[in-house]
Amino acid sequence: MEAVNFIDLNATTVALLFVIGFIGGLVSGFIGSGGAFILTPAMMSLGAPAIVAVASNMAHKFPKALVGAIKRAKYGQVDVKLGIIMGLFAEAGVFFGKEIMTGIRSHFGDTGSDLYVSMVFIIVLGTVGAFVLRDAKRSLRGELLTTASAPRLAKWVQSIHIPGTMMRFSSLQGASVSLLFVAPLGFATGMLAASIAVGGFIGVPAMIYVLGVPALMATATELVVAFVMGMGGSLLYAWEGFVDIRLSMIILAGSLFGIQLGAIGTTYVRDHTVKFVMGMIMLIVLLSRLFKLPVYFSNLGWTPALSTTSQNVLATLSYATLAVALIAGAGVILSALIKGITEHRRRTVADIQSLAVD
Repeated sequence: MEAVNFIDLNATTVALLFVIGFIGGLVSGFIGSGGAFILTPAMMSLGAPAIVAVASNMAHKFPKALVGAIKRAKYGQVDVKLGIIMGLFAEAGVFFGKEIMTGIRSHFGDTGSDLYVSMVFIIVLGTVGAFVLRDAKRSLRGELLTTASAPRLAKWVQSIHIPGTMMRFSSLQGASVSLLFVAPLGFATGMLAASIAVGGFIGVPAMIYVLGVPALMATATELVVAFVMGMGGSLLYAWEGFVDIRLSMIILAGSLFGIQLGAIGTTYVRDHTVKFVMGMIMLIVLLSRLFKLPVYFSNLGWTPALSTTSQNVLATLSYATLAVALIAGAGVILSALIKGITEHRRRTVADIQSLAVD
């Protein structure tokens, strides 16, 4: 297996990583996602091998997940039992996913793992991004996307009783589900997390649409899952030397600032704006990964060799596209925040003046 190559850090790289972490945190606080679908490709664009980017991203995420889970548990939003059980199955998925990653790297080198992670990103971001934008469009039209009752699939899952496997969870409001349904969902969440450091793309929708967990509790319970599988996954990757703790700490420092602003921004915007930002960033990041595919295929010898100039052009396009995603996402969020604060102050002044006149 190739030796692990960590990127050289200089003042420029550190500053870029901090800004990337800030924007990742900004997006995370705004859309309720970990922001890994930005951070992992960004670290790859700066030269970090895919397996190092994924491992370092997991290492920076699980402490934040723990803090978030504790905070939301105070408001009764976390189903701790479901989170821990699903997290344990997710840990098995992380182990399996990690073995796939290291296996690909041992056979095809860093280029092979870069290609694998990019392909997974393209498939996942394309699928999820399309659905998110569709929901944003429906929300803009005023359509109701959720109801008080559980989805039809969740009702069917809850109606299946398999002796010896049934468990009750507080988030299901008295209903019970079989562990035979929970196990594969947790496993898939962990496997995806081990591949691209983003497990919530499976975990949250699975809890909502398959198990019947309310959306608010699903997003909060996912934090418990992320902590359990993230801690174990980080140790597994670190044991083999793939975690670059420098990257983890720098992006964590930046994200701690960004996540606060992002969370504040949600109080001033409508639901469809949040979804639009999320879908837009996903599809732009997808395009960034697409530009790199010809380079990976060429370096693996699967397609005719590309000239150095062609590879540099594609790499520049990939980097520039990712920069557009970061700048556009941050721009929309910050503009919404500034506009919302300005409007809030205007209304406050108007209310004070109205009271003074009365």
